[in-house]
Amino acid sequence: MIAFTKMHGLGNDFVVIDAREHGIALSGAQTRAIADRHTGIGCDQLIVIERAKAPQAAAFMRIRNADGGEVSACGNAARCVASLLMTEGARDALRIETAAGLIEAEALDDGRVTVDMGRPRTGWEEIPLSEPQDTLHLELSLGPLSDPVATGMGNPHATFFTDDAEAVDLLEIGPALEHHRLFPERCNIGVAEITVGGGIRLRVWERGAGLTLACGTGACAALVAAHRRGLTGRRAELILDGGRLEIEWRGNDHVMMTGPAAISFTGAFDAGMLT
Repeated sequence: MIAFTKMHGLGNDFVVIDAREHGIALSGAQTRAIADRHTGIGCDQLIVIERAKAPQAAAFMRIRNADGGEVSACGNAARCVASLLMTEGARDALRIETAAGLIEAEALDDGRVTVDMGRPRTGWEEIPLSEPQDTLHLELSLGPLSDPVATGMGNPHATFFTDDAEAVDLLEIGPALEHHRLFPERCNIGVAEITVGGGIRLRVWERGAGLTLACGTGACAALVAAHRRGLTGRRAELILDGGRLEIEWRGNDHVMMTGPAAISFTGAFDAGMLT
């Protein structure tokens, strides 16, 4: 039997497997079997905790989307794994190693977790895009959406600003934008509305997962995009379908994300379901 912990950050949900003692290598097909909400456990992403290669890190976090593809970054998963590891080790701060680099996390007194998501990428080749473009004003439009901002947060994001985020049918246009030729690694698609008081209402079509209740890196990208456009300050509350995150783009160029992390349940599954 393979033990797992089901966790979520604002409804963005994960199956977390601790493979530090007994390694496990999962294929794309096996990941899809676990992530299937009808015949598997069900999740947006599968997270495997492995032994860290970097000596300063508590663990390595491997991330696979529900479609089986491996990705480098996931902000909500980082909070969840950090919370799990900090509770395990009775610590209030630690570093997690990811394919995108080291992430620092800190537990707050109110139960939330703050994660340093690192420096945003704003150069077209860093995100990456398939051709040189002004990342503050991409030449991209579909339906009611146009003129997005491109941002890299360890994964690629395109943030479209609109007067009414709720009115955009992301289920309809999200897949086409995700797979647009401009994004060689596909793209996470955000629809953002600036609220009264300078907050940001955000909805996200996540590459490899679809319409999600929350996307941590998407929230970071939206704040960076909004500030670059002069729409907000360097700190704002992000209102997602699953709840609220506090995002701050600090003067040292690092983006800090603060929000909850929760355990839904624990369990185990027969390895036979992977065959």
